[in-house]
Amino acid sequence: MSRWQFTKGLHDLGNGCWAYLQPDGSWGWSNAGIIADGDASLLVDTLFDLKYTKEMLDAMRASIPAAEKIGILVNTHADGDHTFGNQLVEGARIIATEGTVSDFARFDPAVLDQIMKDPAKYGRAGDFMAECFRPFEFSDIVLTPPTETFKDRMTIKVGDKTVELIEVGPSHSLGDALIHVPADKVIYTGDILFSEGTPIAWYGPIARWIDVCNLVLDMDVETIVAGHGPISTKEDVRRMRDYLMDVTEKARPFYEQGIDFLDAAYKIDLGEYRDWNDAERVIVTLRTLYDDFDGAAERPVHPPIPFFEHMKDMREHLGKPPVHCDFCCHEH
Repeated sequence: MSRWQFTKGLHDLGNGCWAYLQPDGSWGWSNAGIIADGDASLLVDTLFDLKYTKEMLDAMRASIPAAEKIGILVNTHADGDHTFGNQLVEGARIIATEGTVSDFARFDPAVLDQIMKDPAKYGRAGDFMAECFRPFEFSDIVLTPPTETFKDRMTIKVGDKTVELIEVGPSHSLGDALIHVPADKVIYTGDILFSEGTPIAWYGPIARWIDVCNLVLDMDVETIVAGHGPISTKEDVRRMRDYLMDVTEKARPFYEQGIDFLDAAYKIDLGEYRDWNDAERVIVTLRTLYDDFDGAAERPVHPPIPFFEHMKDMREHLGKPPVHCDFCCHEH
């Protein structure tokens, strides 16, 4: 049994490392963290909207004196549920990989705001996006991209504490990064790890993502803060890596037979993974795997919105309830 409870809010990992969790980890409910030493602090990611980011920052400032003025914000990647609150961390250095900066406008909050207000304009894709993102408010968000970039690795001092930034994208996204605190054996993975939920491979190559999982498994870490889901261990990394390996192995024969990726998604036996949260994400991962198998000199870029129609169909096929079906019944 985990020593950690998957409850909303701030969790003290010890020695100045903290996680901020948002159950149940499904669409939009991402995690963040903060590393503090003396008067210095480094925030790992913001949340999907201003309301939830402000709530998180208020909780941090109530418990961690160094959070009163955050000196550094590191975005693990560009997805909005890890970046849309950046504007609230005024005055901080915002650091990310070059890939994250290149990817930053892929999900535009203004477009999401339009979809939430008039989903029918976007058809079934709009309907599913409105379902996935209904807890969130996008109208006042100003995209606030990183002000500094790094390649490969970067070492930062937070007070006297050493923090390592490690570039591992493209894998889940174009610009993934890990935030490692060696002395405390803590790592913040962003969406390199979805714990107790189905990963989604927007970019790939998935073989690289598998390699990144193996990199984490080989590191001297004990406490892992996933991008979504509970505080984790290496066993959670191993389970998600095995999902990616299994889906890759099962997809290859369909690709070689010339079967379309959408048809393949319905033909693949998901086994135990069928019961994971958000199992419909296999649609996007199959599309990415097919791109991997093609091995084209220039990798195609697929607009994300149309995938939501396909995922809606798959979710209904799997007999899953609506996303966030209990959201309207209680305060998150």
